[in-house]
Amino acid sequence: MNLEVKIKRTHPDALLPMQANPGDAGMDLYSIEAVDIPAGEAKLIKTGIQIELPQGTEAQIRPRSGLALKHSVTVLNSPGTIDEGYRGEIGVILINHGKETFIVEKSMRIAQMVIQFVPSVRLLEVNELSQTVRGTSGFGASGTK
Repeated sequence: MNLEVKIKRTHPDALLPMQANPGDAGMDLYSIEAVDIPAGEAKLIKTGIQIELPQGTEAQIRPRSGLALKHSVTVLNSPGTIDEGYRGEIGVILINHGKETFIVEKSMRIAQMVIQFVPSVRLLEVNELSQTVRGTSGFGASGTK
């Protein structure tokens, strides 16, 4: 299924998101600025783009695995959510979990954007829920091995 997403550059140096390979789920997002992120700090990185999502969709902003593995840099609010009604510039909150300052370069791939369908949900308040084998067992209930 193909979706059309309208996109607008808000900065002359903005690069449009793109899939690195055919069939990739994510489209790379690029920085329009050079920013230093000291160890242990987070910064909002601008992309210079705005999008208009189709009704019933959202965009998820996810980390790039290479930045996470090689530099301990990830998307702080992962996944970040862009609702269909948002028309502002896409910004990516990166956090540096590393021990040294990380330098975001202009035109660097900083995150990936995945477009997903969002179901229309109606909550139904009830007095009881159905029973399951797991029941109310939570955190760590399935063990470690």
